[in-house]
Amino acid sequence: MTLLEIFWQLSWGLGYTVLVTVTCSATGLAAGLLVACLARLPLPGLRGVLNAYTYVYRGVPVLVMLFLVYFGLPTIGVNVLPLVAMALSLGLIAGAYLAEVFRGALESIDPSEILAAQAMGMTRVQVFVSIEMPQMLRFAIPGMVNEFTSVLKYSPFAYTVGIPEMTKQAMSLTATTLKGVEVYLCVGILYFAVYRILLIGVRLLERRYAIPGMTVT
Repeated sequence: MTLLEIFWQLSWGLGYTVLVTVTCSATGLAAGLLVACLARLPLPGLRGVLNAYTYVYRGVPVLVMLFLVYFGLPTIGVNVLPLVAMALSLGLIAGAYLAEVFRGALESIDPSEILAAQAMGMTRVQVFVSIEMPQMLRFAIPGMVNEFTSVLKYSPFAYTVGIPEMTKQAMSLTATTLKGVEVYLCVGILYFAVYRILLIGVRLLERRYAIPGMTVT
């Protein structure tokens, strides 16, 4: 079997790899933004709940959380689809890290801008939506890229719950061809290609929404 044929066989799993990565990244982004927004509300006890979420999910390994969701929940009568299990484990873990990224980005915003907006009569919600969130997302881009890259690297865990992504395809292909070096070399190339496409896309967004006066290299 040639390298071209190996790439063709692995391409069947590439779509699932991209699907898992996009789903978990979107889940993490939504969870991180939600935590960042809720943390700005002056509600008693809310900050403790949010801190508990980020503390627990950042401390539990992805595979343990995945098994807890996919194999543990059915024991109490809750059946979870494989992709949903990935979102509830890897996606929410990514959300916990992104919540910290967004928190750091919010702290980078000049307080005088918020004070000036409030002096102009803007409500707290208007200040967050119009002043804080746009700058937060811009400042958080490097951290977001790092976390999305981690999601891509953890996506092979999807094969443990039956999703036929690239790692699963590679294992099957290696067993039938006995060409482990060639197969996993092709897997590494495909993962690197997805990673580079991700970086190019983020770089384009960064240039599009760059803060005026700041140089984007």
